[in-house]
Amino acid sequence: MAFTTDLATKLTRDASSLPQNGLQAAWLQRLADADLAAVYLFSRMAQPRAIRYLAIGVSKLGNGWIYLILLPLVFWGLGWNGWHVVLLAGLNAALLHILYPTIKRRFRRKRPCHVDARLPSLLKTLDEHSFPSGHAMTITGVLAPIVLAWPAMTVSAGIIVLSMAWSRIATAHHYPTDVIAGVALAVVIAFPLSGYALSFF
Repeated sequence: MAFTTDLATKLTRDASSLPQNGLQAAWLQRLADADLAAVYLFSRMAQPRAIRYLAIGVSKLGNGWIYLILLPLVFWGLGWNGWHVVLLAGLNAALLHILYPTIKRRFRRKRPCHVDARLPSLLKTLDEHSFPSGHAMTITGVLAPIVLAWPAMTVSAGIIVLSMAWSRIATAHHYPTDVIAGVALAVVIAFPLSGYALSFF
């Protein structure tokens, strides 16, 4: 799928203040094209009513409701000793959200639904900028100590993260690179921190 140079420029504008040569600019435009093409694909997949409601529901769970589900699940699986896992999950979320606003202000990337009117936003956005995905970042950071302390949850955690990532793209709130960056940020910070902290329990 081809996109106009103007649209690609909108997607990459303010993404970096570093000087770029022609090759860098060409690769950025290719990435922007691929990113937007993926959003179109996911958005079309969510057109059937059942899939659309699923995307909206999963995305809304990421606003906070999913953590109310995970809390009793941790205590069910780990017993009352799971309190340190819950504490670490909260610490990860707090630490990531300290960094998150600064990164968003730095990149100031517009959401797909704000860049192209042909991409309908399936629900209200929580803020203006899309990079990185806060939903993908937070769920990954919260799940990090759970997976480390309870390895049997690894597959389920992976499904949860992938579902959240899919929903954020399908609702036209994020590009694939946004959710990848959110997950990567959480992995780099939350897993080492959780692994180190859990070694004391």
